[in-house]
Amino acid sequence: MNKIFQDMEQSSVIFANADTELALDLSEQVFVDDDDYSRAPASPTTVPNVRPYRPPSTGSNILKSPRARRVRTASMSQSNKRTTAESILHADRRTIYTAGRPPWYNCTGGQEVEPFLIGIGGASASGKTTVATKIIESLNIPWVTIVSMDSFYKVLNEKQHQAAMRNEYNFDHPDAFDIELLITVLQRLKEGKKVEVPIYNYVTHSRENRTKTMYGANVIIFEGILAFYNADVLKMLDMKVFVDTDADIRLARRLRRDIVQRGRDLEGVLKQYMTHVKPAYQSYIAPSMAHADIIVPRGGENLVAISLIVQHVHKQLQLRGFKVREKLAVAHIGQPLPDSLYVLKDTPQVQGLHTFIRNKDTPRDEFIFYSKRLMRLVIEFALSLMPYSEHSVDTPQGFSYTGRKCDVEKVCGVSILRAGETMEQAVCDVCKDIRIGKILIQTNQQTDEPELYYLRLPKDIKDYRVVLMDATVATGAAAIMAIRVLLDHDVPERAISLVSLLMAEIGVHSIAYAFPEVKIVTSALDPEINEKFYVLPGIGNFGDRYFGTEPAEDE
Repeated sequence: MNKIFQDMEQSSVIFANADTELALDLSEQVFVDDDDYSRAPASPTTVPNVRPYRPPSTGSNILKSPRARRVRTASMSQSNKRTTAESILHADRRTIYTAGRPPWYNCTGGQEVEPFLIGIGGASASGKTTVATKIIESLNIPWVTIVSMDSFYKVLNEKQHQAAMRNEYNFDHPDAFDIELLITVLQRLKEGKKVEVPIYNYVTHSRENRTKTMYGANVIIFEGILAFYNADVLKMLDMKVFVDTDADIRLARRLRRDIVQRGRDLEGVLKQYMTHVKPAYQSYIAPSMAHADIIVPRGGENLVAISLIVQHVHKQLQLRGFKVREKLAVAHIGQPLPDSLYVLKDTPQVQGLHTFIRNKDTPRDEFIFYSKRLMRLVIEFALSLMPYSEHSVDTPQGFSYTGRKCDVEKVCGVSILRAGETMEQAVCDVCKDIRIGKILIQTNQQTDEPELYYLRLPKDIKDYRVVLMDATVATGAAAIMAIRVLLDHDVPERAISLVSLLMAEIGVHSIAYAFPEVKIVTSALDPEINEKFYVLPGIGNFGDRYFGTEPAEDE
């Protein structure tokens, strides 16, 4: 492997791998001003809500949803330093912000776009986290996840914990990290799935009882002192960056950090540095520099090097881009309707309700009223498709009655915002104490592609039967994205029912082809969609008509 070595005082970046696809003429100095960077959320972030416990109702034997007590998660490690990720922790529910993540799957529901994984290695206090933050700010894209290796320190036994309190435990040795858990977390993030990342407390040298929920993104940044040590982790990295900072500067930073932020004394910090930190750098960290594609001298101050990295990441993201909605609109034409589709019986009552909501002249208050009636019917129909078993009870007159009892005890409603939110009241009316989740998906006006902005789901949603709600389904792009989110949160495909007032045939085919075990429930099926992806004959823009946000005619 060819290496290009330049004087550390004169160069801004060292290419450790000549094959790295980074193109910039270093003969001409490039300056990047901090004001050119626009800030973006550092990662999908989770904020659990603290709620009082409410015992489940005993008045019903169906669809009870017990709530667990939760605690607040602030960051991946206890620190007084506020990070970019923490700056958006303002929600009062367990919410993951993705800020516009584009599709990461193909028309079959499989993974189309694999995240770009950047590994940042370097000595303790070399500026790895600063470099990671600068890259995130410079990328100017909101769907980035940052994972710190410090979160994966092993749980210490009593003897090890006592040694740590005396500054005699080697936290810089490879054996100090739970590499197996680290590999599992990185692999799941590469697959676009939800993970629970430990929260490490530097003051007590222990993991917290809580974890931080993270979700797959288009760019993942993994930083740590031994980021390049494990061969399996190395294979997953698409770009390897080593931050090289002068030893005296690293020591000064470590003294300030450990004394001010972690409550340690000068003698203890120096003892740990000379006994463990410095030898570990020479034995494990410095040799790992050979694996780096790029070596960044001076850490976060090196804006030229960060600019090079950002250019390469942008190029890779452009190469991985694709459109899913256009493909869905022309796929599966002429195919027979799938067995997973369930359409509400077309009774005169249902026809009458559709007549009201399809009529363009129906006033908004009547549109809302008749839409709610139809929502109630279609939700009840969806619940009737759940498994029931024979059950006997005694009547007040002393007689035995043999009926049916739903075998599903835990049901969660999840609405695809914004139109799907209109169906929440209907599911709450028929399912006592049901839990409600939300997924916000909006269409990008430039690309016409669906984008995921945030989701709020119960932490244990994988244990629930999910009723996924959207008012209308055209191409099925948003529904497929929402189903992929649920699958990424370990909800079984067979445990999902997609419920909608109106669907287009092409959308039904797309969803059924991608997820054959998902039940698709609707009150009506229309034959086609137009170039704007509206269902035909259809009901117009359901959200605009329901919420009164239709544009004025003169617009």
